[in-house]
Amino acid sequence: FLLALLASLVFSGNAVAASAAKIDENVEAALVTFKKDVNGGDVFLSKAAGYLVFPKVYKAGFGIGGETGEGALRVGGQSIGYYRTTAGSFGFQIGAQAKSIIIVFMTQEALEKFRNSSGWKVGVDGSVALVDIGVGKAIDTGNIKDPVVGFVFGAKGLMYNLTLEGTKISKLDKS
Repeated sequence: FLLALLASLVFSGNAVAASAAKIDENVEAALVTFKKDVNGGDVFLSKAAGYLVFPKVYKAGFGIGGETGEGALRVGGQSIGYYRTTAGSFGFQIGAQAKSIIIVFMTQEALEKFRNSSGWKVGVDGSVALVDIGVGKAIDTGNIKDPVVGFVFGAKGLMYNLTLEGTKISKLDKS
C-alpha cells in the first residue's frame, strides 16, 4: 500500500512539478555534489557544449516500475531550457530510490540534435555512454571520446551498473 501511494505521488507529476527557480536551485546543488565527488568534474563540464542536469529522479517499482524527474539544460553555465525525464521498467523490482543524472553533450552537433528533437529517447535518438568511476576518482577527459556522456549518482557517489536506455526526455514549458 505504501509503495503504491509513493508511486502515485511521484508519477502523478505533482511531486516533481517545480518552478524554474526551484529547478535551478536543485541543479546548482547537484552540480556542487558532482564536482565535489568527481575529481575533474568541473573541468570536464567546462569542455562540454552543454549538459542536462536532473537533480532528483525518483524511481519506484513493484514488478513494473517507473521513474521521473525534472531538470535543466545548461549551456555556458546558464539554464536555457527545462526538461522532464521518464522511463519504465519490467522485471523483479521492489522499492523506491532517488538519484541524480547528468547528461553531457561533448559536441555542438550532439547538443543541436538534442535541442532540435521534439522528444529525445536514449538509444533511439542518441546513445549515451555511462561513465563508471567511484567517489574521489578523477575523470580522464583524454579517454572520453563519446559525443554524449552520462553520469548517474546518488548520496553515495556514482552508481554502478545502471542504464539510461529507453529514457525519454521531453521539453517543459516553465515560462
